[in-house]
Amino acid sequence: MFTGLVHHVGRLASTTHTPTGRRLILDPTGWNHRPAPGESIAVNGVCLTVASASPTAWAFDAVHETLAKTTLGSLTPGSPLNLEHAATPITLLGGHIVQGHIDGVARVSRLQTGPDWRVEFTPPPDFMPWFIPKGCVCVEGVSLTLAAVNSRAGTFEVALIPTTLESTTLARLTLGQLVNIEADAMVKSIVHVLRNYMPPTDPRA
Repeated sequence: MFTGLVHHVGRLASTTHTPTGRRLILDPTGWNHRPAPGESIAVNGVCLTVASASPTAWAFDAVHETLAKTTLGSLTPGSPLNLEHAATPITLLGGHIVQGHIDGVARVSRLQTGPDWRVEFTPPPDFMPWFIPKGCVCVEGVSLTLAAVNSRAGTFEVALIPTTLESTTLARLTLGQLVNIEADAMVKSIVHVLRNYMPPTDPRA
């Protein structure tokens, strides 16, 4: 589990193809966290397991399923990465409960910079029931509040504060860019139950 509060921005040092997917080598320089092999780290919101770690290089293996549902396969050496270590039972939950299980990718469809910095995203249409006004969403591993939801247009919008812009990679977003998104697990659970287990309503009632 994670909280969506980014601890550090690292960078991708190298990436190579493997029989199971891709091996990612991250440079965490500047972060004092020292993970052990087997530990979970959220990388741009994706929960990955540490394969090996030195002070300047952490190795992760991303399998084909992960590469198919996230943006990790399109990263190139030098790409900045939002990093967060797993939460503990005594972690201050300043964001929201994040699993690190990416639902898919959304596209940046509108970008407004300046004092009122806002970003609009277009996710896959079947994701829209998961987004509610003032609810939560995790974008590239960052816990954000939904500032607006346009169900008809199939978009949602977030507002970015200066602290978020300074402490994460979101200030580097560009129009048309694809980003990892994870919807609120509680909302997804409710939608799943309603869709699959609740009896249909009688239109005559």
